[in-house]
Amino acid sequence: MWYFTWILGVLLAASLGVINVMWLEHVGMDEDSCTGTPEECGGKRGD
Repeated sequence: MWYFTWILGVLLAASLGVINVMWLEHVGMDEDSCTGTPEECGGKRGD
């Protein structure tokens, strides 16, 4: 039954990788779409 645990571990790692990429894309889109002052954008504008 070791293979069952191994498959669950691989699926969990892949799921976390996909969720991490989706989160990073979401954060990047938030920074790109902010047109206000740096304070309104969280102070992270690249101006």
